[in-house]
Amino acid sequence: QVQLVESGGGLVQAGGSLRLSCAASGRTDSRYAMGWFRQAPGKEREFVATISWNGRNTYYVDSVKGRFTISRDNAKNTVYLEMNSLRPEDTAVYYCAAKSTYYTFSYVLKENEYTYWGQGTQVTVSS
Repeated sequence: QVQLVESGGGLVQAGGSLRLSCAASGRTDSRYAMGWFRQAPGKEREFVATISWNGRNTYYVDSVKGRFTISRDNAKNTVYLEMNSLRPEDTAVYYCAAKSTYYTFSYVLKENEYTYWGQGTQVTVSS
C-alpha cells in the first residue's frame, strides 16, 4: 500500500505560479510511475501530466504544455508539479496518482491504470 498526500494548492491570480507536492509513504520501495490529474467543478477528472520512475520521461496534456513541469525526487518519495502562467481555467482540485511499474522509463496516461490516489489539493486561479 502507498499513501499519497498532496500539498501546495491555494488561491493565486492569473499569471501567477504554484508548486504542488505529492508525498508518498508506505511501500515506497517499488517503482512507481506518477501522474497528476485535476477535476474542475462540474467536469470529469482529466489527465494533466505523468512522469516515469527514473524521471527522464514526461508527458503533458496540451493545455498545460510549456506552463507546467512535472518532476520527482525519489530520495524524498515526492513528486512535484510546477505550475506557471496560471489561468482561471486551471482552477480545479489536483490529484496525484501512482502506478507500480516494472520499467523505469515508462509513464502512464490512463486514469484507470493508476492504483493509488491522493485526496487532492484545491487550486483556484482568479482573473
